[in-house]
Amino acid sequence: MSMDLQRLTSLLRQCIQRYDMISPDDAIAVGLSGGKDSLCLLMGLAALRRFSPVPFTLHAIHVDVGAGMSAESIARMADFCARLDVPFHHVRTDIYQIVFEERKEKNPCSLCAKMRKGALNAKALELGCRKIAYAHHKDDFIETLVMNLMMEGRTECFPPVTQLDKTGLQVLRPMLYVEEADVRGFTRRYDLPVVANPCPADGKTRREDVKQFIKDSRTTFPKIRESLFSAVTGLFDKEG
Repeated sequence: MSMDLQRLTSLLRQCIQRYDMISPDDAIAVGLSGGKDSLCLLMGLAALRRFSPVPFTLHAIHVDVGAGMSAESIARMADFCARLDVPFHHVRTDIYQIVFEERKEKNPCSLCAKMRKGALNAKALELGCRKIAYAHHKDDFIETLVMNLMMEGRTECFPPVTQLDKTGLQVLRPMLYVEEADVRGFTRRYDLPVVANPCPADGKTRREDVKQFIKDSRTTFPKIRESLFSAVTGLFDKEG
């Protein structure tokens, strides 16, 4: 049975409380790509906001890299946000032109991500938000640990809460306990208005290779995902 809204908000609340993510009257920016993960996060936080004992406000920010996102897709995101009573902000940039056309990066993802984060941070600060919520789910945490281990020899992963010293912003990742399979089921159940990613590198990254590696490994090690997630949360406990 697919995850419902009550289950999603419960998982978000567990993570938020475990890592002390939200304080009274926080203004939180949600990075909204239009993909299933960010739509799921926004809907969950908007629902949680209604009955949370700790009051907070939300802003949805879409950073348009200039790769050809259609006006119809932008309108669908704006309409979704309006139905959730969350202000929608469309930030236009020339990131695609810089990364793919001017610099012709062979490995564009790192630079593109850095520039998108910069644009997102700037807009969040302009809106008075001191916290930004990213839609990384449980599988993203697991895959990041494996990527760092296999490619760089580091047993590290991005934490649930990151303090950005230069800007004073905090990055929150409240979907730590939400599995990607649950996100897919939730997306179908509530018919979320997912928009296509126009990036030419989408689906052709090292992360996709690692995702497939973990999937294939389950034939030999059926509990590999559970063990890796235990290792991830163990890192956070040590850091805490």
